[in-house]
Amino acid sequence: MTVRLVIADDHEVVRAGLKSLLADTEFEVVGEAETGEQAVRTTLDREPDVVLLDVRMVDCDGLTALEKIKNHMPDLPVLMLSAYDNPTYIARASALGASGYVLKNRDRKTLLTALRKAAAGQSAWSRDDLRRVTGALATPRVGQEIEVPLTQRESEVLRQIALGLTNKEIAQALQISYETVKEHVQHILRKIGVSDRTQAAVWAVRRGLL
Repeated sequence: MTVRLVIADDHEVVRAGLKSLLADTEFEVVGEAETGEQAVRTTLDREPDVVLLDVRMVDCDGLTALEKIKNHMPDLPVLMLSAYDNPTYIARASALGASGYVLKNRDRKTLLTALRKAAAGQSAWSRDDLRRVTGALATPRVGQEIEVPLTQRESEVLRQIALGLTNKEIAQALQISYETVKEHVQHILRKIGVSDRTQAAVWAVRRGLL
């Protein structure tokens, strides 16, 4: 049985490589996208059986695209593909309903297995991935109905944390010092009652702050 697939990645060479890798399998690529917004539009237009979605793309990242796709098509399996073994990305992907998270350096068999599980409506999450983010995902929804007094700058920093940026990257993005970012991060973790950045990212997703 043919499985209709949309591939979204901002590198043409990667998309071409994926199509070559999937040749002679049950997967038929019915759409491609190179930006997050294109991924959303193409998915809604083509109505595939499964989506393979890169995490970092221009215009809107893959995790933001995942959320938009799920808002329109909550039952559609979406498998995240990434070069980044980042627990914050993994936690966000899980919290937003992704079917799994596969690194780009994995072999063909691993990718095909994950795609087949996702297309069948099964979880393609590995035990290692789930173990790494279990604490974040199980974190009580601290203050979900309580207004947390974050400053505007703290909210900006929290959004960057949830996007998976390091303190150095946040400093560059917001044009503030590295030490200032560290201070903001400490204040954020204390105010929202979590112990690490991954938990903070999940908290931000659950509050709809992205």
